[in-house]
Parts: sequence; structure tokens; C-alpha cells
Amino acid sequence: MPALVRACKEFGLVAFILAFDELTEENASKPVDSILWIHIFLQGLLWGILFPVGMVLGIAKGRWGRWHVPLQSTGIVLTIGGYILGHSHKGRAFPASVHGTMANILIVPILTQLILGIYLKLHINEKTLRPWAVLLHGIVGKSYPVLGWTQMLFGAITFRGYCRGGHLGQCLAHYIMGSGFIAYATIMAILLLVGEAWVRRSGKSPEWWDSWVIMLWVINTFTEHRGSTWSVKDMQHTILGVLWWAGGSLGIFLSRKNQRTVVPAIIIILTGWAMSEHAQELMISTRVHAVFGYTLAMAGVTRIIEICFFVPTFASSSSVIHDDSNSEHTLADSLPSPREPCAPTMDTAAREARDEKKAAGMVFRHLPPFLLVSAGILFMSATDEELDYVHDNEMDHVTYILIMFTISFILYLVIVSLINIYAISGHNATSSSPSRAHHSSIELRTPISANPTKWYARVPSRSQTAESRNAEEQHILGEDEEEF
Repeated sequence: MPALVRACKEFGLVAFILAFDELTEENASKPVDSILWIHIFLQGLLWGILFPVGMVLGIAKGRWGRWHVPLQSTGIVLTIGGYILGHSHKGRAFPASVHGTMANILIVPILTQLILGIYLKLHINEKTLRPWAVLLHGIVGKSYPVLGWTQMLFGAITFRGYCRGGHLGQCLAHYIMGSGFIAYATIMAILLLVGEAWVRRSGKSPEWWDSWVIMLWVINTFTEHRGSTWSVKDMQHTILGVLWWAGGSLGIFLSRKNQRTVVPAIIIILTGWAMSEHAQELMISTRVHAVFGYTLAMAGVTRIIEICFFVPTFASSSSVIHDDSNSEHTLADSLPSPREPCAPTMDTAAREARDEKKAAGMVFRHLPPFLLVSAGILFMSATDEELDYVHDNEMDHVTYILIMFTISFILYLVIVSLINIYAISGHNATSSSPSRAHHSSIELRTPISANPTKWYARVPSRSQTAESRNAEEQHILGEDEEEF
């Protein structure tokens, strides 16, 4: 401690942090007491489960929405308790970290959400301030899953003492990109399970958004090389940056006018293949990177299959009604105008074939996002510090990889459970009845009576004529009218 105080006086705050970072080995190796374990599990439960569930119920509104306030209020009270526990534990001591800094920052959104919630309950200034308060309350509330994920990740890093000194750059690369894959998987799952109506209203295919995100990753081209000499890793990382902005630009062009494209999936496949061939110092690191690469590539392959065989184009129905047979809008999978005549209903064999394809699609649609979640977890678990620890404890790569896939199963369970809560709660709950399934603003989990053309029509070939497509759509519409 005298050296710590002297450094603080001589060099200021920066030196204080650096000196405090050099925590003695004795303090760092002390056992973790029960108070700290309670803090860890309590905060994980709050930010990983309770707050997200409360957020979803608040978005869904309706009868289930009344649980939004009790859940969020309970979460705020318990979070304050967890904050106190985090500063009251004994045993192992930790140096100053980003986890502690983030804990102080989180007080701002927590208090903001609390104050806005109280204000909205009081119903003051209904026509002036209230609309802005509702908007800000929604923005802050929807940021909770991201804030919670970030803080839990910082907590795990601090607990293990990772990402200090020369390891910071690698940690940033692995944890940011790994979290990016998980975020991508979450958004994909939302779009596939409950987001069809939003995609159609946006007027853009999902790959248009994907391609823009990939293209804007151009910054990766200029950050992977340092110094005067080029290493093998420098060249690999830099060319991946070039690959992403080049492929992203192509994807933007091909996905114009609501056109589906497989370019983002191809980029994911190539990235996975490159990572599977990434040379590493330890054999366990090489094998973990290889499985990560294979998993990422499989996510791209399943995405291509999904686009080409299970998912429609998301184009608006106006493109079909106006008979735009010369544009790429003709790949739209929308219903014809209600004023158009109905065709005879499907026979039993055709209906059974349709139901079989629908069932297959219901199962297959989870593969791409789950594999992306798994790839993200594997990449985040593949830093040198983590794998050095695994190697020193004589754990083989099979056991380690299976542990990561177990975490992936649990995380994807949380994601789809939250989506399911949204789909069956609040105003969305009324859409589960067969009489309203066709008019719902969302696509429910896996409704047997749902419109069969919403997600599972094969992308038609260029040779298919506009007349045959219109006949098929009228045929399906007639079968829908019979169900009513």
C-alpha cells in the first residue's frame, strides 16, 4: 500500500490504477466467500431473466402487461441489494476493473427508468411531456438486455482476472465479435418467429440489413495490422475485413427491391472456414478455433437452405397485385387482393404435403440462429488466457467444447423463451385463435392453423410465369376462405 500511495502522488490517477492493478498473488488466490457467490447468481438472475421478462411484458402490454411494473420494481430493489453485496464480500480481492465502473454507470439507467415509470403512473401532462416520457422509457427499457449482457461479461472477465496488459486487444476482438454473432442470432430469431409483419412494412429484405452491417465492418480492414512487418494473422484478419465490405456491397446491390440473396450467408461460410484454418500455438486452441469455424460455416449453410427452400421474400403484396412481372418483386410470396376470385380448395394430398413441409420448416428455422449463438460462445471462449487455463488444468478440447455448447443451449433457450412470452402475452395472445391467425401482426411460435404461405413457400425460379404464381396464390386463398 505505501507504494500505491506514493505512485498516486507522483503520477496521478493513471499510475494509481496501474499500481492497484498489480494486486498481490496472495489476495488474488483467496477463496470466494458466500456473499460474493450470492452477488454473482442474484445479478445473473436479475439481468439475465427477470429484467428481460419484464421488458417483454411491457412491450406486449394487454392483460399480461400488468406484471411489467411489479417485475421491474422487484428487479430494481434486488439490484440495489446485489450492488451492496458486491462491495461487502470478504475473501478474494479484485483490482479496479471495468466491471466496477460499469456498475456505477448502470445506476443512471436504473434511476431513469424508475423515475419515468413513476411519472407515467401519475398521468401528469398527458399531451405534452408524456409522449416523450413514453419514448424514453421504452428506449431505456429495451437497452436492459444489452446492458445486462455487457455487465455480466465484464463480471466474468474480472472474476478470472483476464484481459489485462497485452491481452486486452485479443479480448476485445473475441468478446465483441462473439457478442456480435449472438446479437445477430437473436435478431434473426425474432424476425423468423415474430417479425414477419415488421419486415414486410419496412420494405426491405432481411439480407439488405445484414449486408449493410457487414459492409460497415470496413473498419476491420484498417485495425488488424500494427507495426512494420506483416504476420500471417495480420494478413488473414485484414483480408477478412476486405472480404466483408466487398461482399456486403454486393449483398446490398442484390437485395434491393426486397430481393433475397445468399451473399451474407456466403460471407459467414468463408469467415468460418478461415477461422477453422487459423494457426494457434496450443493444440487445444487450434481445435477449439476449428470447431468454432465449422459451426459458423454451418450457420451460413443452413441460412442458404432456409432462404432458398423455406422462407419467402418478404415483399409487399402490392408488387404482385400490380403484376410487376419484369422486376425482382415477382419473387414475392404475398396473398392476392381480396377482390380477386378464389380458386378451388386443395385436395387432401396437397394439404398433407403442405403440412409436412410446414412442419419441416418449423424445425429448420431454429438451426441458423442456434448455430450463430454456438459460434459466438465458442469464439468468446477461445482467447489465449482461457485456453491456457484449460490446458494447465489438463482438460481436453472435447470436454471444453461440450461445455460451451451446453451454455449455447441454455442461452438459446432464454432467447426463444422470451420470444415465446411476447408471442402469447398481452395483445398478441388474442392472435393465437384460428379465427384471427391470418390477421395477426406477428407470426406466432408454430401455429398449426397459420397461413402456410407465410414462411414456407419455395423461392420460385425465373422460368415460373406470373400467371402460374397468381393461380397458386388464388388456390391458397380459396383454401383459407374455406377454413373461415
